[in-house]
Amino acid sequence: MNRDALATELLDSLAGTDLTRYAFELPARAEQVSRARKMVSARLESWGVEGDAHDTALLVLSELFTNAIVHTGGHLVGCELLAGADRLRVTVQDQGAAATGPRVCHGAEGERGRGLLLVEAVSRAWGTYDAAPGVGRVVWAELPYIPGAASREGASASEWPC
Repeated sequence: MNRDALATELLDSLAGTDLTRYAFELPARAEQVSRARKMVSARLESWGVEGDAHDTALLVLSELFTNAIVHTGGHLVGCELLAGADRLRVTVQDQGAAATGPRVCHGAEGERGRGLLLVEAVSRAWGTYDAAPGVGRVVWAELPYIPGAASREGASASEWPC
């Protein structure tokens, strides 16, 4: 298999579960961050994810994808979305990272290094683990999400379904 070629989009949903999954790989280049955002935005919209959950997922994806490009020497970045009943998980996998893994930068110096601080602030939970099998690191963030909540934001309480 040519690892420099783009992988096809993998799965829409997992049969027999209440999770919806979407995954893809893109080249590890800065101009691909915009493409990843567009792909994720379109998928979230097709799932009915709107409002804050949609915008926050795009922010988290941008930060994690950018970190995978800036801090690793890989050729591809893998992305995955999982939507469940009460959470939306954004996962990004690179092809190599330092043994210590990503760390939140709590200092105010400089213009860089605060992406994971931002991810930490907007996520319910986040973390990392070594990719297996092979090399690389996976960074994930879980966002609070209630399907259909964005469409109810403007509705009065009497219009909310029970």
